[in-house]
Amino acid sequence: MRPVQRFMHEEASSGIVLFLAAVVALVWANSPWYDAYHDLLETHIIVGFGRWALDETIHHWIDDGLMAIFFFVVGLEIKRAVVVGELSSVRKAALPIFAALGGMIVPALLYVTFNPGGEEFRGWGIPMATDIAFSLGVLSLLRTRAPLPLKIFLTAFAIIDDIGAVIVIAVFYTGDIAWGNLGIGAVFLVALLVVSRLGIRHPLVYAVLGVAVWLAFLYSGVHATVAGVLVAATIPIRVRVDTPGFLARGRDLLLVFERSGEYAHKDETSSEQRAILVELEDTAREMQSPLQRFETALHPWVAFVIMPLFALSNAGVKLEGDFLEALTHPVTIGIVLGLVVGKQVGVTLFSWVAVRFGFAALPYGVTWLQFYGVALLGGIGFTMSLFITNLAFTGDLLTTEAKIGILLGSAISGIIGYLVLFRAGKGMTGASSSTVGMGK
Repeated sequence: MRPVQRFMHEEASSGIVLFLAAVVALVWANSPWYDAYHDLLETHIIVGFGRWALDETIHHWIDDGLMAIFFFVVGLEIKRAVVVGELSSVRKAALPIFAALGGMIVPALLYVTFNPGGEEFRGWGIPMATDIAFSLGVLSLLRTRAPLPLKIFLTAFAIIDDIGAVIVIAVFYTGDIAWGNLGIGAVFLVALLVVSRLGIRHPLVYAVLGVAVWLAFLYSGVHATVAGVLVAATIPIRVRVDTPGFLARGRDLLLVFERSGEYAHKDETSSEQRAILVELEDTAREMQSPLQRFETALHPWVAFVIMPLFALSNAGVKLEGDFLEALTHPVTIGIVLGLVVGKQVGVTLFSWVAVRFGFAALPYGVTWLQFYGVALLGGIGFTMSLFITNLAFTGDLLTTEAKIGILLGSAISGIIGYLVLFRAGKGMTGASSSTVGMGK
């Protein structure tokens, strides 16, 4: 369980950074320095030269460039969960799948009830999303009151929710398609599959071909971030395990390290020992799959740099005019109700039906009240919701209403979810919090 626990700890920590970035953006956008905030995001950066140059604003580089890396890591997490993790069997995946379906369908229907037509209708995908960093961050505040199986379920549920969000973006938020460029992207994807099948494991090969796929998708009309998930699906996850060879090589290196230490200064390693340490690192790295190496290298950058930058550039809502009128706008109401009411009803109802009819089982040691608290945390949309907002709306008015709804709905869901879980976890011991298992 150590990789899962490390992942959840990192996600929980990044939730705090993400929250601070959102607060900074909101305060900055409503301060006398709003013009500086807006001008900074609209500053153009040119990458490349001549006809191959990309000229985009900082805002677009974050949304179309850095977020492609975010979606690449999401794709890696999805593949790991499906192949060897929380979603690797039908029994493990059943409850998160039912919960995610309910958490997507009911919020979307609630939103459409208030926005049945016009440009407002395009926002139906906004309240479907769950922010894994924020939700795990709130859950981590409960410490021993939240058992580990509950955290594993929330992680699996959020991963499936991400799969749904990616499908929605690819199918419903794609403009006119340039089939020629999309075909070029498909060729590079096939090349990635061939490279993977041939057993080539050097990350640089996948990185170069992955950038080519991203560029092709960027000019195809299909949102470039979808390329991140597709590229991640081609990254090898299986490990070439030569245990006897690895152990023999490790023992030889450690023996040489020990002998060379006789001539080293007691407060520092010798040059020979430092060379051996580098070789040990290379030997250990070769035992990791390319997927593990990519995920280990990129996850901290995504969690602590890319996601906070995205929050800083997208959460800066300028609250001006009649705020009460903004709160009563159909888009705002639809998103708030979708996140706060739709998520808890959809997740809980679909999960109860699955458990009641024997399709799934509650995680071991988890009560329905605790499960309901996690369903509330599912209403923390934020990152993915803000991302879909940028795809759904082009006008400043609807974008502002949507962002107000996301911030308000996510805050209400997080606060109520925390209070419910705090109440449900009274009397729990540290032992119960470390219980492992997804099903009875």
